[in-house]
Amino acid sequence: MESTSPAWSEIFSPDRLGYAPDPLPAGGISPEWAWGGATGKNVRVAVVDSGIENDHPAIAGRVKTFAAFSADKDGKVQEDREPHDDNFGHGTACADVILRLAPEAELASVRVLGQFLRGKGLVFAAGLRWAIEQGYQVVNLSLGTTQKDYAGLFHELADLAYFKGTILVTAANNMHQDSFPSLYASVLSVASHHGLAPYDPYDYYYNPAPPPEFGAWGMNVRVAWLGGSYLEVTGNSFAAPHIAGLAARILSKHPELRPFHLKSILAALARNARLTAPA
Repeated sequence: MESTSPAWSEIFSPDRLGYAPDPLPAGGISPEWAWGGATGKNVRVAVVDSGIENDHPAIAGRVKTFAAFSADKDGKVQEDREPHDDNFGHGTACADVILRLAPEAELASVRVLGQFLRGKGLVFAAGLRWAIEQGYQVVNLSLGTTQKDYAGLFHELADLAYFKGTILVTAANNMHQDSFPSLYASVLSVASHHGLAPYDPYDYYYNPAPPPEFGAWGMNVRVAWLGGSYLEVTGNSFAAPHIAGLAARILSKHPELRPFHLKSILAALARNARLTAPA
């Protein structure tokens, strides 16, 4: 009787299976090991949002790629690769936060939102798919959709990103309602914490009962805005890019890491993970 092997078993055959050393340090994870001396160099970060004002002093030309997505009158998604501005200020704010933590990261402005931060689910999905397929290591998503009709599509995209090694950092909704893709286990879902002054971009927490999994500084944050200006803002949107910036900084030092490694490292270095356990 001819034997057959189960599907996928061929990738574990001795002639195909490569050596896969543990990339995490045997002596324990520390901030110095994770991101000490790193700047985000050689890491490409896509900001899927309202656009980025590239000539803002806080951005200083770090945007190297532009892709704008919109829907025509028939609902067909259009792509435009010409340089663009920010339709609102939101994307510029997120880019500013990312660069505080990873100042040498290369940014892509993926514009999917129009004025008043309005957009369509299919346009959002098209921009996200583009960023994943272009191989961006980190994608910041300070937006989401509450339309359950798109839940399956964004679940597919979250899985695509995970298997390609792309880190999706998503902002939880500011209201207590389902929002996609922030609810999926494969992403790094972020909400705001009640940070104690002074502002510290490295001050973040891990939630062992997600979603969301991480809490970063998202309240009363001074950020870059339109026309070279600055605003003080509050929202989960501004917490997420803190984690995206940290992810970019870690990957610039350890490019071999997979998404599950990043999540483990960030959890291990969260402020509440490093506190002395109660007796």
